[in-house]
Amino acid sequence: MSTNYVKAVLFDLDGTLIDTATDFVRIIGQMSEANGWQTPSTASIREQVSAGAGAMVSLMLQHNNQPLNDEQVQLYRQQFLDTYEADICVDSHVFPGLELLLDFYDSNGIPWGIVTNKPRYLATKLLECLNLDERCSVLVCPDDVSNTKPDPEPMYLALEKLGLPRGVANSVIYVGDHIRDIQAGAAAGMTNVLASYGYIPPEDQDNLSSWGADYIAETPKALVQLLRSKEFDYL
Repeated sequence: MSTNYVKAVLFDLDGTLIDTATDFVRIIGQMSEANGWQTPSTASIREQVSAGAGAMVSLMLQHNNQPLNDEQVQLYRQQFLDTYEADICVDSHVFPGLELLLDFYDSNGIPWGIVTNKPRYLATKLLECLNLDERCSVLVCPDDVSNTKPDPEPMYLALEKLGLPRGVANSVIYVGDHIRDIQAGAAAGMTNVLASYGYIPPEDQDNLSSWGADYIAETPKALVQLLRSKEFDYL
């Protein structure tokens, strides 16, 4: 970082700040059982989380040799989303150790927020369930912008909502677990941390260094150690 102090820290949501996969696995399991189908493996479902509900539903259909046309995918996608909204936080939780990191930011007046591709109605409900909604300084969702990540527009909007000019973007840390997170943060001039413990398919694991992140954290504990290290100074 070319400036001395971190002015804000932003996180992606699913797979970075919050481990939501177990709830998605539960719902796919319920849907599969209701149709008399086999449930895809937990690992394979987790790998599709960052690609969204459509990808998880498509995995379920493919796993059971079901038609994969748009109408079929949309039907089950909506069923998935309705079920998820009704029971959004059975097993989801902040990744171990990151709650203490948020406590550190809160106690030191360091704003932190979320820039996610999760729809606002779901992101807001999830944060409310985890008692993070009033602590979060900014939440930017696809509903708020014309262009989602990897476009930098959501990142610029987050800066604006935090009252920070784009010229200090390199004093803002963005943490994400998908290549689009790293691309969006880089395009906005932010300092990027790749949370490689997130929902990353095996075929991408060997190419993470090519994503261009400034730092890579292999575990939530490593992320906490990095963000609390002398590498970063906080106002």
